[in-house]
Amino acid sequence: MAKFTPLHDRILVRRVEEATTTRGGIIIPDTAKDKPQEGEVISVGKGRVNEDGKTFPLAVKDGDRILFGKYAGTEIKIDGEDFIIMKEEEVLGILSGAATGSKKELAGAKR
Repeated sequence: MAKFTPLHDRILVRRVEEATTTRGGIIIPDTAKDKPQEGEVISVGKGRVNEDGKTFPLAVKDGDRILFGKYAGTEIKIDGEDFIIMKEEEVLGILSGAATGSKKELAGAKR
């Protein structure tokens, strides 16, 4: 992947895909699914700069699992992969102890 560093208080996020089946085993078609509102922080900017030129570091860091609003950020493609660039203020919260790993592990963790 190309190296991308957001500017100021922006962050680069990769959506975490949701399971494609329900607990009962029903397959959910792509057209019926909402886009996930959970993601992994890939890269962060240096921080917010105030009028005096002082930089305030961001609360999120690379590797954090976050929740964000349904219409947050701007969707982009880098090397054919989908990402979202958003300001830190669009982040609703950081998930601690969230399951990380493959989609199969994530699907099992939701049960």
